[in-house]
Amino acid sequence: MTAPTTPTATLLLVDDEPYVLSALRRELRSEGYQLLTADSGEAALALMAEEPVDLVISDAMMPGMDGTELLARIQRQRPECLRLLLTGKSDLNATVRAINEGHIYRYIAKPWDADELRLTLRQALAHQQAEREQKRLEALTQAQNRELIELNATLEQRVEARTQEVQQVADMLDVAYGELKQSYVTATRVFSSLITQRLPRDLQTNTPVGNLIQAFAELRDLDEDITRDLQMSAALYNLGKLTWNDELLTTPSERLSVKDRETYRRYPETGESLLMALEHLASTARIIRHHRERWNGSGYPDHLKGDDIPYGARLLALAVDFIELQRGMILPRKVTRQGALELLGKFTGRVYDPELARPFIEMCREQAPDLGMSGKKVQSLSPRALESGMLLAQDLLSPNGTLLLNEGKELTRGLIDKLIRLEELEDTRLSLLVHPPEATDDD
Repeated sequence: MTAPTTPTATLLLVDDEPYVLSALRRELRSEGYQLLTADSGEAALALMAEEPVDLVISDAMMPGMDGTELLARIQRQRPECLRLLLTGKSDLNATVRAINEGHIYRYIAKPWDADELRLTLRQALAHQQAEREQKRLEALTQAQNRELIELNATLEQRVEARTQEVQQVADMLDVAYGELKQSYVTATRVFSSLITQRLPRDLQTNTPVGNLIQAFAELRDLDEDITRDLQMSAALYNLGKLTWNDELLTTPSERLSVKDRETYRRYPETGESLLMALEHLASTARIIRHHRERWNGSGYPDHLKGDDIPYGARLLALAVDFIELQRGMILPRKVTRQGALELLGKFTGRVYDPELARPFIEMCREQAPDLGMSGKKVQSLSPRALESGMLLAQDLLSPNGTLLLNEGKELTRGLIDKLIRLEELEDTRLSLLVHPPEATDDD
């Protein structure tokens, strides 16, 4: 015996004509809905007081309370319930009133087309489910924010590593709290910060990639829609990696085995498929799918070439590669910031769009948005251009990836001379990202 299936949604059908109700039930009985019926507006409201209803289909012309009045009252009492009006061609005034007063989702003309009716209901319920999921995530985020604020009182008693991890999430949630009602982007970033805890700390690249994307969007004055899609793609582009094992997560892509390389190359498609059910993220999912395409057509998954690659995917590729080169996620060693910029320039025209790569590289040379230094003056200088009192804005690595100086180190004349001698002995060129000395009252 087959177990009964759980209804996907509860629908209330309202019409004073029994044959219309029978026809609607007949059309919808195979769709998996729980179907309730009422023969008047008053009966419908009484039923809704006792039963949870996801969607109401009401006839426009009924004696007593007509469909327009019924849907308007439902809108005031149960705004989350979707409302559809069933109307004949002669009911134009009723339709207009329902749109203005009842804020209906759609109207369905009599006689209806069965396939169109079923499709309309599926689309309406999918839209409703997406909105409910967004509200659930907002409520979850706010609850977690309150919990983290309570934990702040005891953070000093916890180990340093845990303190930094929790504080990073708390700071992001504090910023997001006031913006959630206005921005899908903020909600997506918060969600991303939670799911990427699956990744090791030094491989959590979404924040610096997002900072680069935002800075470039402001530099080029990109429109609001593409900026929002880019921000969400920066927050979610690693989604397809979360099913990997720890070894695959921590192995540079250039050192993967043939089998693991095939798994690696599927992560953009996996990320896209995980977002497929969220209609408002369709453009974001497309950017994620194509951000590993190459300008010359040798990328994946679809071997798109040149301008056929979505604009957002071309920009995301630059930001991702710039950060992942420095984190040691592509080559077997970490690349310096300057070295990463040189590699982006070297592969411009083959891997990267020349019209995007040049201004992107220039922006990264003059600013440091990926380091969260917006508003702080930062300079990229050779050792001979350094001055005493400058503060190192980023760890200094040797060409082979060895740590030379820590971020925040104050440069002295002695250290600067050692760096100059190191360049001469190793026949190499160093580039340091620094803050200039703080101005004094005597300056």
